Amino acid sequence: MSFFTEQPVTSADKTFFQLRKDIVEGDIQAGSKLSETELSTKYAVSRSVIREAINRLVSCHIVERKANVGARVVSLTAEGIVDLYQIRESLEGMAARLAAKNMTDHEIADLNTLLNSHFQDVKNGESYYQEAGDVDFHYRIILGSKNNHLISMLFDGLYHLVRMYRVQLGMAGPRVSDAFDEHKHIVQAISNRDEELAEILMRRHIQYSRNSIEQKLVKHL
Repeated sequence: MSFFTEQPVTSADKTFFQLRKDIVEGDIQAGSKLSETELSTKYAVSRSVIREAINRLVSCHIVERKANVGARVVSLTAEGIVDLYQIRESLEGMAARLAAKNMTDHEIADLNTLLNSHFQDVKNGESYYQEAGDVDFHYRIILGSKNNHLISMLFDGLYHLVRMYRVQLGMAGPRVSDAFDEHKHIVQAISNRDEELAEILMRRHIQYSRNSIEQKLVKHL
């Protein structure tokens, strides 16, 4: 199972996935108003399908509804990234602690293999690691927590907003190799079944990521 290979079950799912992708990747701009009529024409589906997709996007925190305004894509703000990463730091720190306790030896071996596969991408400065690779690393650890409520809170509730910030603002320069080194230390702590250290390192890693992306946001705005 992968965060990047969700399979639509219905045509409504397909529309939801496409609309979510277009918002996360900035094809539909942050802060823009969502018109059911325009979107139903664009995606060649009924307005009821669009309405359902928008409701699901509200649950993902990448769309918001406001009285007398309607549905809008959330805006990317410095305050928003601080709030989001504070929650992410706490929840993913807990996930790393639980992963150190609950991941099987085979899952930890797979995590090490994943990390090793990223090394060449990082060495070459390629973009795969910066987005998909990094999120997939965190996804493995969150799944490894074996806590279904935590998994749902992060991946159904927060992670598309995290990706929206990351995709549209990016991560480049020394942060790429620094983040990779932090990942290595987290995996080592999990491999050693050191629950406390795994949590500390994950929280610190997300703090550093927040500082980096916050600086980019200030320049972007």
